[in-house]
Amino acid sequence: MPTNSCSILGGRLMLARRSVLAGLIATPLVPRPTWARDPIAADPIKVGVIIPLSGGAGRQGQDVSHAVQSMATLINEAGGVLGRPVEILVKDDESTPAIGVAKANELAAAGVAVVLEGWNSPVTLAMQSVLARAGILDITMISKADAILASASNPLAIRLNSANAQDAAIIAKYLGSLSKKARIVFVTENDAYGNGAQQGIEAEFKKAGLDYTIAQTLKFPFAQTDFRVEITSIRDARPDYVISINANEGAGLPAFLQQYAQANVGAPVICTVGTVSPSVIETAGKAANGLHSADIYFPQTEPFASDPENKRFVAQMQKQFKAEPDKFMALGAASLQIWAKAVATAGSLDRKAVAGAIRGQEIPGTIFGTVRFDASGQMQHRHFVFTVKDGKIVVES
Repeated sequence: MPTNSCSILGGRLMLARRSVLAGLIATPLVPRPTWARDPIAADPIKVGVIIPLSGGAGRQGQDVSHAVQSMATLINEAGGVLGRPVEILVKDDESTPAIGVAKANELAAAGVAVVLEGWNSPVTLAMQSVLARAGILDITMISKADAILASASNPLAIRLNSANAQDAAIIAKYLGSLSKKARIVFVTENDAYGNGAQQGIEAEFKKAGLDYTIAQTLKFPFAQTDFRVEITSIRDARPDYVISINANEGAGLPAFLQQYAQANVGAPVICTVGTVSPSVIETAGKAANGLHSADIYFPQTEPFASDPENKRFVAQMQKQFKAEPDKFMALGAASLQIWAKAVATAGSLDRKAVAGAIRGQEIPGTIFGTVRFDASGQMQHRHFVFTVKDGKIVVES
């Protein structure tokens, strides 16, 4: 090739390189998560979730797992935790303590940094010591038994859902606003959750000076769906109010409401806090109309409806799973969100450091707004009383 041809070609190559360089400089750079730039940081942080995915509470457990996954998506899109993506590992405890323990051991072997758990209090109580011995932070999303925060086997316990003691006070206050003297029948799930809830409510009756007679206490196992015998006993007791303590939202509580409505007993039903999810109302149908309860989260009611973090979560749930979140889903998502914020504050995944950034602390910018945890690890809540009318939850206060 002639010398002048080489010179021309070299000049053209130089111009091409300058054009490419100029284009790179002019094109704005799109930020990428840390793990996309650094292969070492791509190692995910594993987060375990133990929740019923089958049986009576299976539908609600699946919803909770979806909510945790939605929050993981939001966290990862924002850069992850300590610059690493979050990976969710979900296990089915089948609402059985022994299976919950087995799943806790599986997650410990998988190297999870934290376990978000808890629909049934007996399962949570059985898993606590296993996770503590493994050095894994254990955050209870939903289980309510007071013993969860008092167990010596888990000195770093954390719970997001309201406790039995908190719920008992709101139920007693609501009943006291209706009547100072009444006959009460309890229909109580016979386990740590149900028995603790009833004891708390009765203690609040006495504290409030209410002249209430406990006409009957009817106990049943978690899985029960036939309440015809109990409903006959309720009719015979002639109560002014029936208090239902039933955490089997997928099967047991809707079945009780349907059978109770068919029997035309007439006494109003008050369900304990957090047991009446939208799925209960959907399954029970018209039988849910008229029941009373209270809860801590409603996505389209203030102060949640205008909160930016809640709006972001609701939008992600609708986008990713085509679902509007209920209280249980919000608690699951908030558990992951609060853990991630605590890790950022602690600058570490160390169990004690992260627990110290939650217990006794105030944490802003969550689905529930600015949240406060007391020294025992219990998140504080505001309760909203509601009645079911025409198949919808109507918040009263």
